[in-house]
Amino acid sequence: MFRQTGGVTDTRTQSIDTDDKAVLRALDDLDLPALTAAVRPLSAAQIVGILERLDRKQRAVLYRVLPKGQALEVFENLDPSLQGDLVGGLQDDAVATLFAQMHPDDRVELLDELPATVARRLLQGLPPREREITADILGYPQGSIGRRMSPEFVSVRPEMTIRHALERVTERLSDAETVYTLPVTDGQRVLVGVVSLRDLLRADPDATVESVMQPATWARVGERAEEAARRCADRKLLAVPVVDNETRLVGILTVDDALRILEAAESEDQARISGSEPLRRPYFTAPVSGLVRSRVVWLLVLAIGATLTVQVLEVFEATLSQVVTLALFVPLLIGTGGNTGNQAATTVTRALALGDVRTRDLFKVMFREFRVGCALGLILGSLAFVVTSLLYGPSIGTVIGLTFVSLCTMAATVGGVMPLLARAVRADPAVFSNPFISTFVDATGLLIYFLIARTVLGI
Repeated sequence: MFRQTGGVTDTRTQSIDTDDKAVLRALDDLDLPALTAAVRPLSAAQIVGILERLDRKQRAVLYRVLPKGQALEVFENLDPSLQGDLVGGLQDDAVATLFAQMHPDDRVELLDELPATVARRLLQGLPPREREITADILGYPQGSIGRRMSPEFVSVRPEMTIRHALERVTERLSDAETVYTLPVTDGQRVLVGVVSLRDLLRADPDATVESVMQPATWARVGERAEEAARRCADRKLLAVPVVDNETRLVGILTVDDALRILEAAESEDQARISGSEPLRRPYFTAPVSGLVRSRVVWLLVLAIGATLTVQVLEVFEATLSQVVTLALFVPLLIGTGGNTGNQAATTVTRALALGDVRTRDLFKVMFREFRVGCALGLILGSLAFVVTSLLYGPSIGTVIGLTFVSLCTMAATVGGVMPLLARAVRADPAVFSNPFISTFVDATGLLIYFLIARTVLGI
């Protein structure tokens, strides 16, 4: 495998593209032997990438020719929405087998994507023990870490010898979600610490687990999944124990599940900051009607909000008619104000997600963004004053310069505060970010602009 410059393509990329074309050609021809041969050399990740670009019928045909062992690996790596699509295209016995082999937390994600009747039928087909575990996870609130944790873990006791603990790990290798971080519990299942497999392997076999265990970072079963996942990622932990209100161990969150939660949260925030709803599935598998629905509501809301700007312009129509030059700067001013507010909102929303800022920091953030906005306004306003004075005279230059100072200060302050207010009322901070801030700042910015113009120009 090598990469050359000077216009020569990567041989590995070229090989993957060739494999994709062979699979697509076999699907178009419905040539199952050729399809089987084309799929055989591909990795699970490559097959997932192809499945994400196919329609529902082609996806089911391709999945049916996968070898049994590879089929489960591919299925587990698909988005839950695509898993739900596949369930409708497979025979009941194949679906039941796949469903029983999945991890309980992955099962719950799939069940959320399925019609109630199909979900009920799949649950009833599970072995009693698996059905009980899955039902327990389904009992936790949507969005909580209890809904995303795995109940398949290995725990050890503090009084165990290292030798006994390693034997216990060996016995549970086949059914545990992870063994690299082991929760340590007492006789009442209360979490008392954690121990890593590395520490067990290098310790004296006759020593006790208590002698090598560390304090545990844990999550409450009812807390938001994103908060628990963020803590796992920030502290670079391989797993985080999940406990109930009495600190009894009920599950474990692994780092790979934490990263999936954070990726989904990031995608949702980015979509809402941009003024649309998250697709929750790969782009090419989303129907056009779904893309329209994800955007049209926001566009209507923003269009209604933009009527505020029209109302402001109508109120100051007489002012514009006396000094037509003022109209030339309207797009520049409202664009700058919107961008300033969006920058502040995006920065604070991200800081909220990372835990750097909390709702109790409202006044700190307000004062900080006020100073930032004032500094930006002074820089932009000074430049605007010089340039505008040379072209249109010092009076217009003064109006534009003062408007920049006022507008940037207001926009940055409002943009920084809005996500915190959203979090305080338990709303999504991203919803209150760019689209709504742009609409608010446009109308308010024009109001500031014309009031300053009336005062300075005496009109």
